[in-house]
Amino acid sequence: MMKRCLSVLLLSCTPTAVALAADAPPRVGPGRLAEALHRAAPGVDREVLAMATHAMACTLRRGDADVPMRRLSVIDYSRPSTQPRLWVFDLEKARLLFEERVAHGRNTGENLATRFSNATGSYMSSLGAFVTQEAYRGSNGYSLRLQGLEPGFNDKARERAIVIHGAPYVSDALVRSQGRLGRSLGCPAVSTAVARPLIDSIRGGSFVFAYYPDPAWLKQSRLLSADCGSGVAARPVSSAAGR
Repeated sequence: MMKRCLSVLLLSCTPTAVALAADAPPRVGPGRLAEALHRAAPGVDREVLAMATHAMACTLRRGDADVPMRRLSVIDYSRPSTQPRLWVFDLEKARLLFEERVAHGRNTGENLATRFSNATGSYMSSLGAFVTQEAYRGSNGYSLRLQGLEPGFNDKARERAIVIHGAPYVSDALVRSQGRLGRSLGCPAVSTAVARPLIDSIRGGSFVFAYYPDPAWLKQSRLLSADCGSGVAARPVSSAAGR
């Protein structure tokens, strides 16, 4: 059923045309998936979820990632680092698997993220859509490589070694002592306790969407445009997320 519903996404490029249950029809109305995910995680912004599901649909339609996307991870960098701002969803059951704090790059901001980059050596986080690749053990322990799907915004992720990994500076103790999480070299770092189960749940071809209301990205991302970057004039996805 999931494969059939993803085929509908490919054909229609609607943001939320994934069926939500085994007995669901192959087509559902716009907004169904985002609304179902919001019910599972009311703390996530509805419009950010709508953009994430739209970007995933466009990725499938464009053929940018030929993988079974059974998981969706959403990072909302517009939230402070002291709050949970990473959510991982099981799309087949429309349920929440993880709700976590996540660190941003040291040059992206203090408690609040403000700057993003695709440049090597910037020590900034990157925005946009990614697909997860292989897990490995490196200098930061168990980690997960990411493939950036957005030219100019995150397509150097693998070259920059932008990976999901655990870090001791993602902790309650650090939030209490300095009023923010520690910061990475650009990676979306999570707590060491959750790193392995989270990585194992999303490795090998799931969708990751990192959001911030950055004007250039919102305007130029082909995965956020209503026509999925086909060049046909169309009304873009809204650029303002409201809680």
